[in-house]
This record gives sequence, C-alpha cells and structure tokens, in this order.
Amino acid sequence: MKRVTTALLLQAALLIALVAAITPAKDGAKQPPVARKVPHSTEIHGYTMKDDYFWLRGKENPEVIKYLEDENAYTEDVMKPTKELQDALYKEMLGHIKQTDLSVPSRIGDYYYYSRTEEGKQYPYMCRKQSMDAKEELLLDLNKLAEGNTFLGLGAYDVSDDGNWLAYSTDTTGYRQYTLHVKNLKTGETLGEKIERTGSVVWANDNKTLFYTTEDAVSKRSDKFWRHVVGSDKNDSLYEEKDELFDVGAGRSLDKKMIFLGSYAKTSREVRYLPADNPTGEFKIILPRQDGHEYDVDHYKGQFFITTNKNAKNFRVVTAPINDPSEKNWKPFIDHNPKIKIDGLATFANFFVVSEKEGGLNYLRVIDMRTKQSHRITTDESDYALFMGANPEYNTPTVRFNYQSMVTPNSVYDYDMNTRQRKLLKQQEVLGGYDAKKYEAKRIWAVARDGTKVPVSLVYKIGVKFDGSAPMLLYAYGSYGASMAPTFSSSRLALLDRGVIYALAYIRGGGELGEEWREQGRMMTKLNTFYDFIDCAEYLEKNKYTSADRMEIQGGSAGGLLMGAVTNMRPDLFKAVVAQVPFVDVMNTMLDGSLPLTSSEWIEWGNPNEKPAFDYMIKYSPYDNIRPQNYPALLVQVSLNDSQVPYWEGTKFVAKLRVTKTDKNPLLLKANMGAGHGGSSGRYDALHETAFVYAFMLWQWGITK
Repeated sequence: MKRVTTALLLQAALLIALVAAITPAKDGAKQPPVARKVPHSTEIHGYTMKDDYFWLRGKENPEVIKYLEDENAYTEDVMKPTKELQDALYKEMLGHIKQTDLSVPSRIGDYYYYSRTEEGKQYPYMCRKQSMDAKEELLLDLNKLAEGNTFLGLGAYDVSDDGNWLAYSTDTTGYRQYTLHVKNLKTGETLGEKIERTGSVVWANDNKTLFYTTEDAVSKRSDKFWRHVVGSDKNDSLYEEKDELFDVGAGRSLDKKMIFLGSYAKTSREVRYLPADNPTGEFKIILPRQDGHEYDVDHYKGQFFITTNKNAKNFRVVTAPINDPSEKNWKPFIDHNPKIKIDGLATFANFFVVSEKEGGLNYLRVIDMRTKQSHRITTDESDYALFMGANPEYNTPTVRFNYQSMVTPNSVYDYDMNTRQRKLLKQQEVLGGYDAKKYEAKRIWAVARDGTKVPVSLVYKIGVKFDGSAPMLLYAYGSYGASMAPTFSSSRLALLDRGVIYALAYIRGGGELGEEWREQGRMMTKLNTFYDFIDCAEYLEKNKYTSADRMEIQGGSAGGLLMGAVTNMRPDLFKAVVAQVPFVDVMNTMLDGSLPLTSSEWIEWGNPNEKPAFDYMIKYSPYDNIRPQNYPALLVQVSLNDSQVPYWEGTKFVAKLRVTKTDKNPLLLKANMGAGHGGSSGRYDALHETAFVYAFMLWQWGITK
C-alpha cells in the first residue's frame, strides 16, 4: 500500500510540475519548464559525480521530447515581443542576398561543373555544361531530393573521369549519416544500389570502381574501407581500422596517379597508397604510424611529396621514392621554418602551391617546379582570409583562390602562375547598396595574463564611438588546432548597421599561430583557451571598445564549451551569451566511449578514465561547474539529431542552470527538432535561425529596431 501511495504522490507531483510549466506567469509570460530530477551518480577515482538530469539522454522517451517542446514553447513565448524585429531582420538579411545566382564553374575533363540557386528554393541545383554556351545538364536537384524531409545534407559528390557516373551521398536527418547513391549520367537513372553510413568516396581510373569508407553504427567512427564495382552487388572489404583513436579517409592525387587511404588521429597519421589504374591491387603503407607523427602525402612525377612534422613542429616537406618511402630515403624539399606553418600542398603539372600561415594570417606560396623559384600571392588588406579554391585540374598554369575580409565580400580569383596576373571571376554580390567604405576592419593584439599576445579581428561601421558605450559581439572557437579567419558576412551587416562592433578572438587551442598555439590550448593546457578569451574581453573593455554591460559572446560546438566555461568563471564580464550546440557535458561524454566521437577525442581533451586527466578536466567542464551565482542572459541552441554534440548536453546545462543560478535574467533553450549539428539545412530556414539569434542579442542590448 505504501508503494502505491508513494507512486500516486509522485504522479501528482509530476502533474503539478507539468501544469506549472504551461501556466502563464503573473506578468503574462509562461513559467519556464522545470525538468524533474532523477538521482544518478557515477563513482570514479574516489569521486562521486551526481547528475539529476542524466535521464534527458533518453531520446526515445516521450517525456524527453515533451520537455524539449515545452522549452521551445517557453522560448517562443519569451521572444514573442521580438517577433516584429525578427521579421525585419530576416527581410533585411534576405535583401542583401542575390537569391537567383550561379557559382563559378570549374572545368573537369570535358565539362564545366557549377551549382545555381533560384529564388524561393531552399537548395541549389548541381549542373554541368560542355561549354558555357551549351545546354545545361541537371545532375542533381537537391530541392527534389529534400521533398518529404525537414533536412537534406549533401556529402560526397564525385563524377567519374569519363563523365558518365556520379557518386553522391545524402543525409536526410542531420545525424551526418550518409547513404551513397550512383547515378548514370548518360541515362539519368539512379541505380538501385545504396550503401549506408558512407564517408569519403574515390573513383579509380577505370571509371567503374569505387573506393569508399564506412562508419561504425554506434561510435560513428569511420573504421572500414571498401571496394565496389558499379552495377554489382558485391562490396570487398579492404581494410579495418582497429585503433579507436583513428578514423579512415580516402582520396586521389590531383594527377590521378595514386589513391591514398589515410588513418587519422588527432596527433598521428598513417597513409597507404595504390596506383589508381590498378584498382584490384594491394594498398601499401608509406610510413607506419608513430605517436605524434602527422604527415600528408601527394604524388608528383614518380615521387611522393610528404608534408611531415617529424623534427618540424610547423611541418616541412620532403621527397621520397615510391619503391621505398621510409625516412632513410627522405630528401628535403621545403625546410622547416618555426615562424611559418605549412597547412597544405597542391601539386600541379609545373607548379606547387603551398598554403602557409604566418603571424596569424594565411598566405599562398607558388613554387615553379621548373626553376624552383617561389613567390607569395600578394594581398591588399592587412587583415583578410585567403584560401585555395576549387582546383580539380592538374595540367593548368592557373590556380583558383578565394579572398575576402570582414569588409570585402568573398571573391573568387584565377591566378596565372607564369605571369603573376590575377583575374576576378566573381565577387559575392551584396544587394541593398552595400558600400565597404562605410565600414572599417582591423586587427589588434590583446595581452593575456601570462603576457602572451592574442590577435583579435574587429569590424564596425565608421562613426562608432570608442568610449565603452558601443555594443560588442565577441566570438571565438579555440580547439582542435582549427583556424578561424576574418571572413565576410552579409547577415552580419544587420548588427554592424545598428552600431555593434564584431570581434573575433584567435585564442590558444586554435591553429592561427601555428602548432605551438594549438599545443598551448589542448589537453593539460586547455585552461589557456578560456583564460585567453576572458583576458581578450577584459582588454577590449579596458581599452573602451565596449563595457561589461554591452558585451555579448557567442560560440558553437567546442566554442560552446568555451561559452559555458567562461560564463561559469566570469559571469560578470558579459551581458548575454549565445551557446550553439555546446559541448558542455564534458565529463559524462568523455567517460562514455560508446558515444559518437568520444574515443577519438581522448587525445584532444584527455581521457577522464585516467585520474590526472579527470582531475584537470573537471576544473572546467561547464555542466559540472554550475554554481549559485548571477549569470548573464543565455540562449542555448541544440539539435535533436546532432551526432557531434548530442542535444542533451545543452539541454541538461539549461535544466541545471535554471534551478541553480540566483538571477532573473532570461535563460532560453531552443531545440531544433529536425536537424543536426549545423542547424537547418535550407538556406531560408537557416536565415530565419540567424534572425532569431540576432533578435535575442539586440533585445539584450536594448536595441528594438
């Protein structure tokens, strides 16, 4: 009888909680949902981790879905007064976009390949022509493929050398789980064969053999490599990566001579090769994996060119013979320079193009392989983003690159490597009368607590006052050695035109200043990432770019971890925080090797199953460091089908924060119930999401129009 009574009381309490969650508050707004607590604990290293919201991991539990829907309803209600602003922002941002547009065509073999968009259509059309005056051939209509789905992602998109077959993969959930299809471009027929959970896809030179990788169904680690002949029902297993720290990926050299299979860990790589005209041959290893040895390989005129960090933290390039590429046969090609990070190497018939990074800026160096003379492609601005573009052709004297800055729209150039002349093929058209002269972009250097200088890019509309009164949005990432860059955004104009200063901080943990910059912000030095961000914020406030009650911050994924950590550490520094698909439940996630990505990330963050790593990581894990204190306003965004950072991380963070924090500032959770890590896939849907985020930010700044 006692058990029945207890159960009835629990049901009654739950009913009261659910009713309270949908009852309007006295001021007319709904009360925020309050997730019920279910005790759960993990014993490890003599420490008890208590987690009352562990149950929110149950995606199949209707109560979990109901809770997410209640949070969405609450967020919608709180944001209702900004609806007019959201609509205005959407129309304004849409007004900057040329909705019917064409990408710059790339010549591959006998065809020019491009994509185009049409006004009112969410997705592009993938097309080709034999000449730009010829009739268009529609290869894929992504709008049609998206019918009946709330999401569509295009993964692989690779045409065979003879132009007759298209291998492409699609994801219709956002979980980044791709299905491979093969289309006969002569007949327009998509073959019946479908291969699930595919990653990289490579054609052999016989125009009928496909190599591809697949991922594990639970961990999503790319661990298997296969061979498939188009039209057959047979798939030959060629390799399985057993080490849980490694993923596999495949590619082909630009000269089409070699197929490469790489095994990649965060700090180690191993590459195998096979001549592309011998698809039934056996892959051979180039260099066995070693802890800490990262290398990439390309093929050029009968030799391997190896970009390696062996005795070269920022990488060097060596040559090696194909018959024995072991280290004893290496010959130097590009020496190591501790001030310049080699990011990549592109090999053309007579030229190499080296992607370099120096002083936090990207450069492209052209090497004439006939004379061995080199030069850098010049740039016009002091703070910019420069990247290699689409370069599918080997026998060409031109290299295509993309250039932009925070005031210069994305621009596609062809650069003649013989004459050093460049040709602007297309610059992003910004409608609505955009004038770059009305804005200013620059780079400054903030000083961290240990004396390290941290670069920060700024952009603002000319006329903004630097007296501490200007609203500022500070963005950063700072993980995996990934490099941020000062790119252009037409949507961002909606903030700049309202007097907002946008700042991008290149904090340690990223790769902007080379490998040492990365090393100083990972594993047992990860706290530097958070300290750098806090110190950049203090520097910007001290130097009157903004003030604590005018600064808002934003970050996503590992940048969402950054948001959670610095908000716990210094909530007084920020007016509002936007954390998007945030990796905030660090300890629970990294202790569970069955979750997607976890095991391969142990050498990025540390493995908390080992006590030294646990003791360090628990210091900053955002979910575990929520405490009773005043917090800034927060908007947390999650996606139900996110395979990289599960929806429950941000959801649990909000649930715990709501019953712990001591202020009355807004705390909102917005869950996308039909997308993955990157949010909505349709371009109009994505723009609506940006308008929502900007409306939240402007509301917190007190800007209503």
